[in-house]
Amino acid sequence: MSVVLFVVLALAPGDPFSELATNPNVPPEVQAALRAKFGLDDPIYLRYLHWIVAMAHGDWGFSFVSRVDVDTLILQRLPTTLYVVGSSQLLALLIAIPVGVYAATRPYSLFDQLANTFAFIGFSLPTFLTGILFILVFSVKLDWLPFVYTSVPGSGIPWVLEMIRQAIMPVMVLGLFQAASMTRFVRSAMLDVIRLDYVTTARAKGLGQAKVIVKHVMRNAMIPVVTLIALQMPAVFGGAIVTEQIFRIPGIGSLLISSILANDTPVVMAVTFVFACLVVLFNLIADVLYGWLDPRISFR
Repeated sequence: MSVVLFVVLALAPGDPFSELATNPNVPPEVQAALRAKFGLDDPIYLRYLHWIVAMAHGDWGFSFVSRVDVDTLILQRLPTTLYVVGSSQLLALLIAIPVGVYAATRPYSLFDQLANTFAFIGFSLPTFLTGILFILVFSVKLDWLPFVYTSVPGSGIPWVLEMIRQAIMPVMVLGLFQAASMTRFVRSAMLDVIRLDYVTTARAKGLGQAKVIVKHVMRNAMIPVVTLIALQMPAVFGGAIVTEQIFRIPGIGSLLISSILANDTPVVMAVTFVFACLVVLFNLIADVLYGWLDPRISFR
């Protein structure tokens, strides 16, 4: 993954110092010295070796645009992304699991039809559209919520309330979008399991409906849902790029976009590489959870 990412970024047009070539105030010898200092004129394989060795020693590089270390820059943005995007993931789970389970226990009922309708609407509308609609309704029309996420000075309960107030819209936009697709997955997985023979046997033994659903159906039905959640969890680090741009959230997603536009390669490389590693890590965690959810999957 690191090789592919590094080569793609190295072959992309432009570099962090490309604008120096058009700046008459920077002498050519200064340009050459800076490029030599950061190894931008070295062969790709040599630059990759320098980068991978530095990463192994905990040196993520230096941001040419922000003039700070990359790890410091990421750590400055990470709390905001974890707060906003993490809250949206939690909201999605709190909505999707109970709605999907209840809809599967009453298939084709009015509740099931309404849940399916809203789920289709939810994941059919892109977040940039729902984000703009939320801003028009709750910020412009009703003037209830701020439409720009800013760092609020202060402390105590008023500060906490203001932080919650300005995070409501981005969390709702992301959470409802993710909950819509998760609801469909939960409902489908529950319906696949609820018709199996062992569930009928559990009911025939006299177990109550709630115990059958929670103990016998949900545990096995959660396997595909765990896969979906595991694939979405790295987004908590990567940030919701579109939503962060709409609400001007100073998170990892907006940092990645601004770094790409500014050809700040060390930042782009660090964020994308960590994101790729998180995808692999959470897939491994999902595989481990499969064995806990269904002992038949465990390695013997």
